[in-house]
Amino acid sequence: METTYEEMTMVFKALSDERRLRILELLKNGEECACILGEQLDMAQSSLSYHMKILCESGIVDSRQDGKWTHYKISEKGSGFAVNLIKSLTTPNTEILNSNCCNK
Repeated sequence: METTYEEMTMVFKALSDERRLRILELLKNGEECACILGEQLDMAQSSLSYHMKILCESGIVDSRQDGKWTHYKISEKGSGFAVNLIKSLTTPNTEILNSNCCNK
């Protein structure tokens, strides 16, 4: 399946906010409960929910319900997609294109 610009945008949106980067930093150590994340980040539940929704929609973070609490972890598949996306967009093409625009 070909990656759409919408999917790409969701990944970059997820990575373009300092608070979401701080959340990812905490999740690098493994799964965390929303209550712990909110406490460690000194963030209101509503604010945390907003940022977690963006991270989950991007595919970078997975969630699971446990009673009334939600637990979050970094998704291997989603983080791999993000890494490959950045590589594909920033790796120069090795083919030399014949462009005569400057050879006049």
